Amino acid sequence: MPLYVFQIENAASLDDLRDSILRHSTMLQTAGCLRHVAAVEQKKEIVADYLHWHVIDRNSSVIDRFKDGLSALEFLGALKQHPALLTPVLCHVDKKLTGLDLERVFKPDLSPSGSNRRLKENQTLAYWADYLLDCEEGEAAVSVEDVLMFSTGLRSLPPAGLDPLPQLEFLDNSPFPMANTCGNVLKLPLLDSYGVFKTQMDFGMQNSPGFGCF
Repeated sequence: MPLYVFQIENAASLDDLRDSILRHSTMLQTAGCLRHVAAVEQKKEIVADYLHWHVIDRNSSVIDRFKDGLSALEFLGALKQHPALLTPVLCHVDKKLTGLDLERVFKPDLSPSGSNRRLKENQTLAYWADYLLDCEEGEAAVSVEDVLMFSTGLRSLPPAGLDPLPQLEFLDNSPFPMANTCGNVLKLPLLDSYGVFKTQMDFGMQNSPGFGCF
């Protein structure tokens, strides 16, 4: 919201409101919101009308082109009929990321069942789940968001999901985690105890080049 709109919205008296309107009369006139006010409560109408112009009216041509694009595959009609169903994949929700979110998103690439390596991988998956819980509860050196950033380059999960799908792989030749952010791949070290796993995960992610940068 522009600063002058805040000033109008926060006007404490009728005189303050009239002064703000006068200072920003050119912009308000452009938006069609310039008017005489007789009570400070009228600031709500001015702010609402201005924001409608700022967000909707002045962008009408862009919005129309966007709607035309959605209509090409009849998606716009489906969106109008089922808005609640499609909201989760179209609108960002400021939901705190949890360890369980990452555990569900990253699918492990496992060795054949019954093999010695599969046993190590299963143990590492248990360490991974414990580590994510520690990250969520502030018991690790990094946060859940940091783990996602290290693995994908993102600090939150997109509403439409990630492509390619995030994947867990396992390392024999490194005691530290590795990642391929282009492929959304996180590689976990196969270690003998959770304490060592946690220490190496913390160290590896904290000391990776560019960690935490967009």
